Amino acid sequence: MKQIGLQIFTVRDYFKFPEMAKATFRQMAEIGYTQGQTAGFYCLTPEEFAAAAKDAGIEIVGTHYDWNAILNDTEKTMKIHEILGTTNIGIGGMPGFARETKEGLLQFIEQANEVAAKINKFGFKFTYHNHSFEFKKFDGKTMFDYLVEGLDPKTCSFVLDTYWVQHGGADVRATIERLAGRIDILHLKDMGACGGEKGNVPYITSIGDGNINFKDIVPLAEKTGVKSFVVEQDGNWVDNDPFKAIKNSYDYLKTSGILE
Repeated sequence: MKQIGLQIFTVRDYFKFPEMAKATFRQMAEIGYTQGQTAGFYCLTPEEFAAAAKDAGIEIVGTHYDWNAILNDTEKTMKIHEILGTTNIGIGGMPGFARETKEGLLQFIEQANEVAAKINKFGFKFTYHNHSFEFKKFDGKTMFDYLVEGLDPKTCSFVLDTYWVQHGGADVRATIERLAGRIDILHLKDMGACGGEKGNVPYITSIGDGNINFKDIVPLAEKTGVKSFVVEQDGNWVDNDPFKAIKNSYDYLKTSGILE
């Protein structure tokens, strides 16, 4: 049986105080999730967060951590990730200065490679999570092209987000093939159809309620070396309840045979 993880940002509203956070981890496990990726510690210290996850049987497989802390407080960052039990030290998106110009982007890539080389000596890897803005172009190449070409594949990897790749107008399967061996975590996030009450824009929805072809994407991802499959749903939950949404996603992935 393949493991399914959850980006804990999905249930962030249920980390308001310690007992609620512990109950949230237990509820994740009851649904069937065995792995988690964090985008913060919310009401808990890193030590409390790690203990609560472990008590519920949730393995932390990566983070979306603070870029400035990674860059400027690298030793403390590594210690925190040791506490969490993960070697994937990541960011949820590049800092603002890197998004505006080609020069800023190249500066960020240089900084990322430098810090990645430092942490790699201790067994860690720097991970980068995409959105869709990376698919805009500088001098005829997308920002994503620069990231793929510039980040050191020995010390850096990608947390590829299926929704945001498609939202950016790129082909999810072609992107996975391009990054073969360089994706540690694949974010499974579905895209609902445009039109109707949602307006003429795509929207994030539970796995199976949208139109991203996970039945082809997941086997390809496995073939190319993806290590962890992590569900993420930023909002638009069923009945405004993220637990219903993540259960629907989990059930679909299991009953459809995508992740048996």
